[in-house]
Amino acid sequence: MTRLSEQPFIHPDTEISDSTFGRYTEIGTRCRISETEMGDYSYIERDGMVWCAKIGKFANIAASVRINATNHPMWRATLHHFTYRANDYWPDAEQEADFFEWRRAHEVTIGHDTWLGHGVTVLPGVKIGNGAVIGSGAVVSKDVAPYTIVGGVPAKRIRQRFSDSIVERLEALAWWDWDHQRLRDALDDFRKLEIEAFLEKHGG
Repeated sequence: MTRLSEQPFIHPDTEISDSTFGRYTEIGTRCRISETEMGDYSYIERDGMVWCAKIGKFANIAASVRINATNHPMWRATLHHFTYRANDYWPDAEQEADFFEWRRAHEVTIGHDTWLGHGVTVLPGVKIGNGAVIGSGAVVSKDVAPYTIVGGVPAKRIRQRFSDSIVERLEALAWWDWDHQRLRDALDDFRKLEIEAFLEKHGG
């Protein structure tokens, strides 16, 4: 059993570059993560791939999820990456910096307390709101509103988790910003209270 701590737990066979991880985070085996920020308490399971993303706190990311599956240059005579990774093919050629900056301009943003099911793919530029749920195998090509469940290929709205008024109260409460001890003190309430009772008790 892994006991998490303020130091991120990163499996030794994971590939990480230019990324930062918050407290109590966990990165599963065989993940590849680059140019990414991951907030406190978030985790990603085995075989995940993430590039150029901002992930909030308490994100629950299942196995084999791909976040920011990058685009190819469909407007060119060729889709192939020899045009922008030319230095891999010729010693006198350079990478195409402008193309990579274009990709970076389509960063993915994932909110707090989200759940991405097994095998989800999130396409470039997508924003996923707080509390959203993405069904297993979905391909997310458009923004997902907070506390909304989506699924399918392409992902479509299934339903909202809570009423608009409950969503507003959860967003205002922002429990994901509580400190570690306050979360511990409220543990039984998270487990046992219905959402309205939880909000009443904790001032949401």
